Amino acid sequence: MTPHTSMLRMHHFLPISHANGPGARAVIWVQGCSLGCTGCFNPLTHSNSAGEITEVTELINLIISLKPSIEGITISGGEPLQQIEPIISLCTQIRSQTGLSIIIFTGFEWSEIERIPRIEDLLKLVDVMIAGRFVQEKRIARDLLGSSNKTIHLLSSRYRQSDFEEIPQAEIIINPGGDIVSTGIDPLIFEYD
Repeated sequence: MTPHTSMLRMHHFLPISHANGPGARAVIWVQGCSLGCTGCFNPLTHSNSAGEITEVTELINLIISLKPSIEGITISGGEPLQQIEPIISLCTQIRSQTGLSIIIFTGFEWSEIERIPRIEDLLKLVDVMIAGRFVQEKRIARDLLGSSNKTIHLLSSRYRQSDFEEIPQAEIIINPGGDIVSTGIDPLIFEYD
């Protein structure tokens, strides 16, 4: 975990995605997760010592520069709620400086979320929280739900359940440097011989 509110341990930042929530969105994948869901698509995000330590203000400036071309941000992981202090700081600044929506994916069940210290401070800033551990035997990979036990919590009036039915299940992005990013709720997995 990152104890300091101005520093976030980040795995990856994607400036624009269409498969991580309604509309065009910037996506932040945090680094570090102790939940260990079997079959997790993003196991590289689990280590608490990998990724980059990033200043929340740097992320805010980057997000503000993207504001004309995005509708919101999606925070995924790793496990965002295991870095709750910098996530609260990030979401507070997004709310005060932009009109962007905020979606957070978490592996915690709603009953666990309710017991997290300072969670009320975060929930009042978030439009949608998608909660629950990925369960491989219940995999559905649609409507932003990896498995059927996951739940969508609409925390503001910004979105309706139907807004999550039109989101592409996956997308592949080739960056100018030639890097390939596969993302979404059902991202493609590349196998090399």
